[in-house]
Amino acid sequence: MINTTLDHRVLSALEQNVHLRGRQLHCQTDEGRVTLQGSVHSFFQKQMAQEAIRKLDGVCEIANELHVC
Repeated sequence: MINTTLDHRVLSALEQNVHLRGRQLHCQTDEGRVTLQGSVHSFFQKQMAQEAIRKLDGVCEIANELHVC
């Protein structure tokens, strides 16, 4: 699977999550490992970002590096 396809699906899932609207989140993918980066307002949003992509096809591991501020 091409990383740009996984990148697109991850970003789309994040953008569609009602709890994350308006957040500027970024991701990097490498062979099924997704690294989330950016800032959120709460630990709940941090968890929702992870849950939004957890079951996507091609995601094997998530490194949640989101900062709560």
